[in-house]
Amino acid sequence: MYKSIYKQGVDEFEVKKSVFIGYSSPVKSEDEALAFIGEIKKKHHDATHNCSAYIIGEDMMIQRFDDDGEPSGTAGIPMLEVLKREELTNVVVVATRYFGGTLLGGGGLIRAYSKTSKIAVDAGIIVEMVEYLHIEIDYDYVFHGKIINYIETNGYNTIEMNYSDRVQGIILVSIKDMDKFKSDLINITSDEIIIKIRKEILMPEKNGELLLNDN
Repeated sequence: MYKSIYKQGVDEFEVKKSVFIGYSSPVKSEDEALAFIGEIKKKHHDATHNCSAYIIGEDMMIQRFDDDGEPSGTAGIPMLEVLKREELTNVVVVATRYFGGTLLGGGGLIRAYSKTSKIAVDAGIIVEMVEYLHIEIDYDYVFHGKIINYIETNGYNTIEMNYSDRVQGIILVSIKDMDKFKSDLINITSDEIIIKIRKEILMPEKNGELLLNDN
């Protein structure tokens, strides 16, 4: 389990006529992070600066930043520190600045780029990536009504259902709920059900609630 962001995010603010635009994105590799940075730099090729920071890996081993012309230590490092303070990984942030004509000074830049990084990840929605299982169930039609009622009542998500001589389905279950899920279905069917783990995946949760992609 680790913390990351749910989706790409963007937000902006203005300080002393300089506009700061923060972008964030979940990523799985350094190549993805660099590609995202490249996209933002291309989009804002006319900006004064496009500073960036990212952390990759569940162990947070890959940590990089870029001041992109701002005074050393005033942009990329503060942005990276926000990611570290929030304990985020597999995430990249880009801070685009359009200079407004007034110098902010070292402290002002640090505060501005820290804020840009924070609003960017907040816009991407900070989540916990939690271990889930795709559980295959196989049972006789006589139990179908009770099983479907159990699944819906307990808020489990159905990935797919197939109906042939028996009912076969794939249900999404968190690892922490697996023992109870299995025990309950065995009780419902008097042990006349086949339950198999198909695969383990990481899914995003916010405040303990599973977030599912619209697609």
